Amino acid sequence: MTSIESVHPPSSESFTDEKYDPESKTESLDENRIAEVTGAFFDDLNLDKNHIQLEDDSPYPEVRSAVANTDDPEMPVNTIRAWIIGFLWAILIPGLNQFFSFRLPSVTVGNLVAQLLSFPLGRAWARVVPDWKIFGVSLNPGPFSVKEHVLITVMAGAGTGHAGEIVAVQRVFYNQIYNFSYQWFLVLSTQMIGFSIGGIARRFLVAPPSMIWPANLVFCALFNTLHSQQYAGIGTRGGISRERFFTYVFIGGVLWCFLFQALSVFSWVCWIAPNNATVNQLFGYQSGLGMSILTFDWAQITYTGSPLVTPWWTEANVMLGFVVFFWMVVPAWYYTNTMFQAHLPMLSAVSFDNMGKKYNVTAIINDDLTLNIEKYEAYSPLFLSSAFALGYGLSFACITATLVHAILYFRKQIWVQARRSVSEQPDIHARLMSRYKPVPDWWYVVLFLSMFVLGIISIEVWPTKFPVWAFCLALSICFIYIIPIGMIQAITNQQIELNVITELIIGYALPGRPIAMMMFKSWGLITMNQALQFTSDFKLGGEYNLHACGMALMIVSGHYMKIPPRTMFWCQVLATIIAGTVQLGVQAWMFTNIDNVCSLDQKDGFTCPHTQVFGTASVVWGVIGPARQFSKGQLYYPLTFFFLGGTLAPFVPYLITRKYPNSIFKYLNFPVILNGTGLIPPATAVNYVPWAIVGFIFQYVIRRRHFSWWIKYNYVLSAALDSGLAIGIIIVFFCLQFPKNGTIGATNVATWWGNTVFANTADARKVPHIQNPRGVPFGPTKW
Repeated sequence: MTSIESVHPPSSESFTDEKYDPESKTESLDENRIAEVTGAFFDDLNLDKNHIQLEDDSPYPEVRSAVANTDDPEMPVNTIRAWIIGFLWAILIPGLNQFFSFRLPSVTVGNLVAQLLSFPLGRAWARVVPDWKIFGVSLNPGPFSVKEHVLITVMAGAGTGHAGEIVAVQRVFYNQIYNFSYQWFLVLSTQMIGFSIGGIARRFLVAPPSMIWPANLVFCALFNTLHSQQYAGIGTRGGISRERFFTYVFIGGVLWCFLFQALSVFSWVCWIAPNNATVNQLFGYQSGLGMSILTFDWAQITYTGSPLVTPWWTEANVMLGFVVFFWMVVPAWYYTNTMFQAHLPMLSAVSFDNMGKKYNVTAIINDDLTLNIEKYEAYSPLFLSSAFALGYGLSFACITATLVHAILYFRKQIWVQARRSVSEQPDIHARLMSRYKPVPDWWYVVLFLSMFVLGIISIEVWPTKFPVWAFCLALSICFIYIIPIGMIQAITNQQIELNVITELIIGYALPGRPIAMMMFKSWGLITMNQALQFTSDFKLGGEYNLHACGMALMIVSGHYMKIPPRTMFWCQVLATIIAGTVQLGVQAWMFTNIDNVCSLDQKDGFTCPHTQVFGTASVVWGVIGPARQFSKGQLYYPLTFFFLGGTLAPFVPYLITRKYPNSIFKYLNFPVILNGTGLIPPATAVNYVPWAIVGFIFQYVIRRRHFSWWIKYNYVLSAALDSGLAIGIIIVFFCLQFPKNGTIGATNVATWWGNTVFANTADARKVPHIQNPRGVPFGPTKW
């Protein structure tokens, strides 16, 4: 591999010292010098001040350990081999995921599976396919390269997001069956607008070295491990190779914990007192506060993201929010019966009626799915569990806290980056990427305008009741939040979600229009996620993909793996068109050829669980609307004051650190504190407490006491555990769950104590604190 940039290689001593002192530094550094090296015009808590003078590598040890500081511009990347394998994955994976998403139980084939399987496929192609030329382009340009591997993995990650669910909900819930042109325009518009927004935002979210995008480092470490890449950032520590270490952990991850489900839901206190409601509410993992603390299931631990990737100070902020809000506020609300919550399970993602039963949406709507006021008033208001209601409040607070935090901390960073070109970035990786032709901004502008037109056509030609002004409002939300949310995610590995605020805005603006609600949510939220994914992929190799706001992640991928940006652009655009077309085709085939698909009693399990949830949400927010829940005089009106709390909260650490810059308050990040627990529900304490414990061990203790081990193995360990889990789940699904509708082992393996003990508890039964006599309602008498 040819090195393009080499400026004073880092001393091996930097990586072999067993103990690492983050407070030590080689010389006194002022803010200007820090900004010169990192591109960070704010107090960057990820900064490694011990190595800040390294000019031929990243100042961040996380990046150095996972990303090579060299590049070979002659390495094959834009090859027939990469495009053919990538297009095959862009057809196969989205098609399989669409098929299985309609089934319960389900399985998802992710990027990681494609990343692993593409490696032997590429190696086999290099060995078997003859070196023929087609129009002067070789079918076999030599050994399978890491850049080809990145390109293939990016194409494998294309998909439709929530836009495909809109089409399914329209058919299942509203009996609206429009032609393929409508479906295609809708899907492409939500996906591609996200690409264009992510591309325009890349100078803020990709080029600065301080935008490290921690989640991408696992992908980088896995790519470099599979291809046996050697670079200075790995260090010179002895021991087994990273390749062998990955293999051992990967095999263990496949075999671990599949036949002993109690290790996953390790609520051991509840096993001791299975019928004590209070004990189960405090220590249970399924509907309680999860004070049992332990789980041995990597799937549970990484439900909110890998703890080996997220910076420790971020994990500490998340746990601070979890302890304060869910171990203190929630039980206080619950046991004082605030908002009648003691009549419900403490934690549940389900909406309830005043009998404590799941809210029956069909009982309050007409045949045309509009709200019947008389039926609504005769039935029940909608009730939420304590954790669910608080989750809405925290979402409100986070929306305002994010903007205020960005203004207070990132305003100078945004201003500087707006005037700085990519070639002016101080980062070694930005300098290496400057050798390749960038994607011109006008490409993204043309893409945006063309997809904007497709979006208008889809909402105006067909009767969606979604006005153009609402379409523009949804996109404006994405434009406003892309940079603040992207910067927070790039630094903390925590993505701020906009689903609640989009539902709230459109619910007030266009009440009684469920289709409009779903569309607004898709163009406001999904486009945002796609943009962030695209940006993240750009950092990895040049550009990468997940969701609408998630396009940022793709851009990060290309940056780290040195993929030519123009190649990455076309790779993503073409793969997304293919994937979206395939998913719509598979969906249409299933509705045509599978009897009673999406019916709750479908004989083969094709009950469409995601469609049911998405459709129910469209009724709750689009038909009932937020005005009947959050307006003045309604039950959940007090939650709206969280908007004010979120506005004021960031000023507290900001003003304190202005006077005491080295105090502990500099680590407080209120968008992370308020949003970190945003997955509760359906997530529970089992997904947070063990996550923080593992993060503390690896990101704090081992990183400081055994730095050379951490820098060599940490990200490889995360990649190996994630890979083993991904493959293991697929094996279990197709061997045990898919055949015979999951009845294999139902009378032996599935019934032994280790697979049933956690299910025979008050926690699993979701027993409330106050159990009303049968037939006696609770709550207000008028609504």
